[in-house]
Amino acid sequence: MRRTMIATACLVIAAPALAQSVGEKTGVNSMLGISPSTSDFVKDVAISDMFEIESSKLAQQKGNAAEKSFASQMVTDHTKTSTELKALVSGGKVKAELPTALDRSHQSKLDKLKAANDRNFGSEFNSMQVSGHKDAVNLFERYAKGGDNADLKDWAGKTLPTLQHHLQMAQDLEKARPAATIGERK
Repeated sequence: MRRTMIATACLVIAAPALAQSVGEKTGVNSMLGISPSTSDFVKDVAISDMFEIESSKLAQQKGNAAEKSFASQMVTDHTKTSTELKALVSGGKVKAELPTALDRSHQSKLDKLKAANDRNFGSEFNSMQVSGHKDAVNLFERYAKGGDNADLKDWAGKTLPTLQHHLQMAQDLEKARPAATIGERK
């Protein structure tokens, strides 16, 4: 019994250190509420922005009027955050590498949207927007609270309200889908 208690205590004490060494993609940091490392945060934000811009460009072509309007706002806002993040990195305030392409997961989602027909595009796009913005809000909240780079932490805090608004917009967009198309989701 005593060994079990000691082992459990060691795991509890070591969990934050272990979780911080595990990439954000495992979800461990998010689940434990641990702030991502600066490099993980920069990578995830840059990939998220690239995905938002590219998926929203598709929605501007394939979506209904509400989705096109939402998509235009996403292209504008995520281009802005992408530019701001690049300036922080290139200006030397943040030491991290910016990815130049989507990761496998986001590329797969983008490919799914490209292949979607007009009938199911909206439900796929809307679902991805809600999920992506929930993840982004969580990521920015955690970095704004506990990030290790003051400039990036400040930027995350200032950007968070916009992402929260995007999430609300995405949720409203999803609710506005006609009932017939919502039932088509898999």
